[in-house]
Amino acid sequence: MQKDYEDIPGTFVFDADRSREGYHLNQFCISLRLQKNREAFNADEEAYLDGFPMTPEQRDAVLKRDWNRLLELGGNIYYTSKLAANDGINFQNLAGLMTGMGVEAYREMMLAGGRSPEGNRYKSEWEDK
Repeated sequence: MQKDYEDIPGTFVFDADRSREGYHLNQFCISLRLQKNREAFNADEEAYLDGFPMTPEQRDAVLKRDWNRLLELGGNIYYTSKLAANDGINFQNLAGLMTGMGVEAYREMMLAGGRSPEGNRYKSEWEDK
């Protein structure tokens, strides 16, 4: 079923379907809130991930720290940010990485009022350009 909001560029809406798809991925990410789990993950990422029945694509995205792919595969930004925090990446820096702008450019854009909505409302707008 096509959802109207799937036409928003660069956005993966975390809805019920995406929640079901990302359940085990998100369980992994939220597990990193505990120090003992972070230590186990950092000691052997592959072995720690074996405890979570994620899809091969989800597992690969975790290992590669492919932040946008994690969201596409059902990751919740607030949960996946636990993985980023484990790597020493704060939320603002994560957003900079995910936009492809880099940390400083992203920070400056946000301080200047954010991204312009022009050309960013719907993917279908891009076809006209």
